[in-house]
Amino acid sequence: MEYRCVTTSVEGFVQQLAVAYITHGYWFYVAGDIPENKDPVGVDAKLIDRYGIAITKWARCRRKKQGLANMQYLRHERFFVLLATKGQHEFFERERLSVRDVRRVPIKFTGYCIGCRKGRDGRWHAAVRVETRTYADMRAFVFGAAMLAGDHIFARALRELSFEPYAGVRRQLLTALRKGNRARKIAGRAPLSHEVLQLRRRPTQPFSTQCGAPSAEPEVFELPMWRRETS
Repeated sequence: MEYRCVTTSVEGFVQQLAVAYITHGYWFYVAGDIPENKDPVGVDAKLIDRYGIAITKWARCRRKKQGLANMQYLRHERFFVLLATKGQHEFFERERLSVRDVRRVPIKFTGYCIGCRKGRDGRWHAAVRVETRTYADMRAFVFGAAMLAGDHIFARALRELSFEPYAGVRRQLLTALRKGNRARKIAGRAPLSHEVLQLRRRPTQPFSTQCGAPSAEPEVFELPMWRRETS
């Protein structure tokens, strides 16, 4: 059967990982980068075959009932993640020195930090936020833009912060805006409303061959490179 595993965008990778996999119990993982001297497509085929990943949803249901783990594989360019649910599987023996639990060790990818936290309902949920160092850079950028840029350019810079607004990211964006508004107050400028931020996530097709057009660059402040180059 055809098994789709290669995403065409960073946003698609994060969405598939967090919403489709981690949310559904794929908590154990091995992540890495495929070396430049290896063919990514060949690596895909090897790993999918080795761990029997390309199976039907009915087979996954049977395995779950038998106490066996299920697996998924996801790649964007040369970064890949092997994921497994709890249960018995040769994956845990083969990769015993490398396996991590996303509930304890989040996956870091192009400035995102993708983990899993227990909610108020007592259940585990995927948690996506901006990685700590990247977020510190973002806040510094927002502070500088707030102090020096005009209203229009500052608002545009905020809209073009290149992270999808998952719940954790939204909180970070709003915190950065509050800090920026405090700086604007000191500089004698009017604060901006949270409406300048993109706070609604736009679902994407992870495996689509269509890629959206890049957003325009700010007129004065060039957005920093928040994330690792993926091109």
